[in-house]
Amino acid sequence: MRRFYAPKENFSQETVTLELDDTRHLRDVLRLAKGATVNIFDGEGCEFLCEIESIEKRQTVLRLIHEIPPTAPESDLNLSFAAAITKGEKFDLVVQKMVELGVDNLIPLFTRRCEVKPSASGKRLERWRKIALEAAKQSGRAELMSVLEPQDFQEFMPLAGESVILFSERDGDNFKMLRNAQTLTAVIGPAGGWDDSELDLARKKGFQIVTCGGRILRAETAAIAFAAILQHRFGDLH
Repeated sequence: MRRFYAPKENFSQETVTLELDDTRHLRDVLRLAKGATVNIFDGEGCEFLCEIESIEKRQTVLRLIHEIPPTAPESDLNLSFAAAITKGEKFDLVVQKMVELGVDNLIPLFTRRCEVKPSASGKRLERWRKIALEAAKQSGRAELMSVLEPQDFQEFMPLAGESVILFSERDGDNFKMLRNAQTLTAVIGPAGGWDDSELDLARKKGFQIVTCGGRILRAETAAIAFAAILQHRFGDLH
């Protein structure tokens, strides 16, 4: 699929401009030339069929032919995921799969038993956003999933909204108790599980705590599984 991303500010009434990295890919990897057609999406839900007008050293200019429907339509469920950060490339996988499963916003979390300390998060946010962009290109989404700045769990709680489901390995209700909503925030804990104090705070805040039976899941597996379940239950994954 010859599909590229350009931010809204790169669009004019008749043309769109691709920047350096995509120009290199288009020219040097795909070996496309003037007159070839590609799809361009703006990260805000719109996608266009475009024709290459010129390929320059640092940018490509394309003519907008007409708007087309995105390959993967967005779910009616507005779904945010707050997930405890895991070591190494495990969280990279979470970012990629959240995009594929139609999540709108991803909030990396630091919790009491988190495997990664705030001082070690460093440049990972930029990497996660690049992974989210590449996953959007490959999965056919025309909207970019937002990857927010990592937050401490207690800082996140007041900003979480009203319909919040916290998945826990213990002390929660079953899936049958989930309340229907068009806007949801799901929260996934670390590999070591939630601390008692965090569960107490979640209850006081009014989070709905849900336990997945007796299954023990890795943190990254839990994030992927629960995103799929919520899209099946309330979204477009039928």
